Amino acid sequence: MECRTEIITMGEILVEVMRPRVGMTLFQPGEFIGPFPSGAPAIFIDTVARLGHTAGIIGGRGNDDFGRCLEERLQADGVDLSYVRNFSDRFTAVAFVTYFEDGSRKFIYHIDGTPAVMAEFSQAAALEKPVFFHVMGCSLMVNDRFRSEIFKAVEHYHNAGAKISFDPNIRPELLGEKNLLEVIGPVLQRTTILFPCLAELELLSGSKNLEESVDLLFSNQTLDLIVLKRGHSGSTLYRRNQILQIPAYSIQEVDPTGAGDCFDASFLCGLLEGRSLSECGRMAAAAGALNASAFGPMEGKINPETVWELIRSQE
Repeated sequence: MECRTEIITMGEILVEVMRPRVGMTLFQPGEFIGPFPSGAPAIFIDTVARLGHTAGIIGGRGNDDFGRCLEERLQADGVDLSYVRNFSDRFTAVAFVTYFEDGSRKFIYHIDGTPAVMAEFSQAAALEKPVFFHVMGCSLMVNDRFRSEIFKAVEHYHNAGAKISFDPNIRPELLGEKNLLEVIGPVLQRTTILFPCLAELELLSGSKNLEESVDLLFSNQTLDLIVLKRGHSGSTLYRRNQILQIPAYSIQEVDPTGAGDCFDASFLCGLLEGRSLSECGRMAAAAGALNASAFGPMEGKINPETVWELIRSQE
């Protein structure tokens, strides 16, 4: 029997432990706050569920308190965890993060060898018929085995008619010395909707010229839409014959962690609802802003009502 979850993702589920103030290094003793449910795919799929759409994730967690923290939060928000494996002999993945005055971040990941990157693309998951299968680039960067499992999922869902959405989400701490295009190539060539930031657009295209970068990426005939995320400057939506500028929403920023993941989720939810590209872009901007207004990677008060309240309040 075929299953019909609207959006599925596959990737790391982890807890995040955070420095509470900007400028605190990770190498000196001091205060941390957490654990917070996190992992870019988990933040993404949790947002999909909070926006009222059926959402599932393929992943793994340890049989420990951190794993319980993740399971309880995702289940409470409505994420289908049928394809999340509980590893009784492994501990849940952890990321430590701090921010600096220039807005940059630094991570220490304890992820390779943990359940976060040990899940397989199962026969049960293969029965799903999602509208979108979403991939985060960071999930491809940890190790070869997990990357190959995600490649299997991408190929299967693509062949089954799902649209592949892809956020490069490049993490230098995870990429290391690996060749970026080898790591993400099989996903990129099947991608329908791409969610890069400007630096990632340049890396993917090999050009520092914006127009040339867009044209080069559109040489991939599968690609239909580039959603260029520009942070406080909003976003730009590119189709082969259309360009739309979407403004950012003004909020009191507390913590931008996860804002891009919430942006991706809300944009796809807008497409599922049959909304125009402009409306999808505004929904995405609002969800990202709401998430950035709270401390913690998925702690923003995001639901259909709050998203549209923010949009209407600034139009």
